[in-house]
Formats: sequence, C-alpha cells, structure tokens
Amino acid sequence: MTQTAQRCVIIGGADIQTYERLRAQLRPDDYCIYCDSGLKHREALGVPPSLIVGDFDSHETPHADVETIVLPTVKDDTDTVYAVKEGLRRGFSDFLLLGVVGGRLDHTLGNVFILYYLDQQGKRGRILDDFSEMELVSAQPVSIPDRCSFFSLLNLSGRAKGVTIEHAKYCLRDAEIPCEYQYGVSNEVLPGETATVSVREGKLLLIRVF
Repeated sequence: MTQTAQRCVIIGGADIQTYERLRAQLRPDDYCIYCDSGLKHREALGVPPSLIVGDFDSHETPHADVETIVLPTVKDDTDTVYAVKEGLRRGFSDFLLLGVVGGRLDHTLGNVFILYYLDQQGKRGRILDDFSEMELVSAQPVSIPDRCSFFSLLNLSGRAKGVTIEHAKYCLRDAEIPCEYQYGVSNEVLPGETATVSVREGKLLLIRVF
C-alpha cells in the first residue's frame, strides 16, 4: 500500500478536553489509527478507525468490523510507537498525533520523541493537545502565525546551532541553544506578522500555544 497526500492520524489514550479544537484539524480522508485506550475518544472525535492496534491492557479488545492488530503485552514498542511504525510501513509521510501527551510524564516524553523519530525518517509529524501544537524545526524553516498566544523553542538533544528567529518579540540571529539551558521559552509573534524559525545544525522542538 502506498499513500502520498493522505495523512495518518494516530489517536492515543491521553485525556482530551477540547474535542472541538481537535475535530477542526481532522480531514475527511485521514487514515486514523486508534491505539488501545485511544478508542475512548472515538465517539467524541467523530471519526471512525481505519485501523486499531494495541495490547489492550487499558481497553477491552474491540470486536468491530475494522482491521485490528493485537500486540503482545511484553514488547519494546509502545502501542503508539507501533502505530507510527505501521503507518510508515503503509507508506504515509505526514503524521498527526492526538491524545498522546498529558498524564504520565514518561509516556508524554516518549511520545514527543516520536517527532524526532519521524524527522529522522524524513517524514513530517505534529502533536496536538488541548493547548498547543508541537513539531520539529530541523532542515526547513517553520512559520508561526500571530494567532498563537506564545511559542517556545526547546532543544532536547545536543546543541542547536545557527538558530534564527524573525518577526518575534525576542529575535535571534545565528544563535546557539544548548539542551542544558532552555532560554527559548514563551516568545511572542509580533502583531500582524508571521514569525519564522530556522536552525542550521541540530533540531528544536517548537511548541505553539494557542
């Protein structure tokens, strides 16, 4: 199976409060993979599963007329990571993850690093939660509209060099952000402008707060 323009949406089991915001980001042709207890969001999101995966340690095994992959409980990959890898196997290059942050910090951090995994594979990944949108800034500049309340740039690995931020309250030019000193938190886009962020070497986690 090879997909080009169609997007893969991964739905995990973390809590979601503002379903209407996430529903507005979904497309009719999205390929939706529900992970285990992510099935609790099915009715509120209003999108049927294209595929269900999980070891079903936190949700009863579904008996639906939908392709389902039952995973062993003892495994290296979490259900969410497995779902992403399955999406890659099926040819997707654009991923949106919902219900994957919040609650347990270990799960949240593990899922944030999925963005790094996708970037390493040359694919695009974004995470949406009730308050924000996350993606990586690596090889290509990223734009940030002024409808964002704030945005932050975090370096979670090594050193990010050649960091440039334009059209923001706090601008940078060819700067360096080490992972041990996170000074790129809570920036603001100038009114009526679109901020841009680029990095010459390394990767930065961009968090847009709406």
